Amino acid sequence: MGKISWKPGTMVYPLPAVMISCGTMEKSNIITVAWTGTICTDPAMTYISIRPERYSYDLIKESGEFVINLTTVDLAFATDWCGVKSGRDVDKFKEAKLTKEKAQFVSCPIIKESPINIECKVVEIKELGSHHMFIAKVLGVNADEEYMDENGRFAFEKCNPICYSHGQYYSLGENIGKFGFSVKK
Repeated sequence: MGKISWKPGTMVYPLPAVMISCGTMEKSNIITVAWTGTICTDPAMTYISIRPERYSYDLIKESGEFVINLTTVDLAFATDWCGVKSGRDVDKFKEAKLTKEKAQFVSCPIIKESPINIECKVVEIKELGSHHMFIAKVLGVNADEEYMDENGRFAFEKCNPICYSHGQYYSLGENIGKFGFSVKK
């Protein structure tokens, strides 16, 4: 069997499926994105890429803030729903039965049901074509105590996270090793 040649595309999969909360406590929205990731550890920086025509785009551009809320199998329906409905038409927190909580460092809410909330301040917007990249500094991370282990480590595997690939959502499998396991004696 050989390889099939495709046109250029974004084939780095799977990706985290996350819900981005933005706006203010009074006028908030949630957008689901899969184009997000780590840029730098010191200072801690991340990014999200959003199409300019999306309702959340202007909310984030105007406030310069957003929260990345990690998702779980239990949040899969809400994650998808918040990705296909527009905040122009519905209150996504209310309709998806998600709970707003006040963030520590930004004015937009965090999603209480999310195991991890990453509070972000935009430092640059790169206009790249179909999507614009919001490059942001991480101001704070909120971790649900329910998923902390006896050593104070966030037990990511306990929260049953989901990811996205080619239009499909997947739960992540078991832990198969930790960094450096291939050379450990």
